[in-house]
Amino acid sequence: MQEISFTVAGEYVELNQLLKLVGLCDSGGAGKVIVASGDVSVDGKQELRKTAKIRPGQKVRLGDVSILVVAE
Repeated sequence: MQEISFTVAGEYVELNQLLKLVGLCDSGGAGKVIVASGDVSVDGKQELRKTAKIRPGQKVRLGDVSILVVAE
């Protein structure tokens, strides 16, 4: 499993934007499609809200990629 650490500037990052910023998709729109497909989980639970607020300390998983969101 690949693990990525993402530092969020501010209080949160929207889920679809996070997928774009770490390079798992080309755009926020593509990120929305991935989230809608049901393949993304946040803290071990399936997440279908495309613009869910992801805060430091949360872990996002897509396939064999795990993203840990950390504060600045």
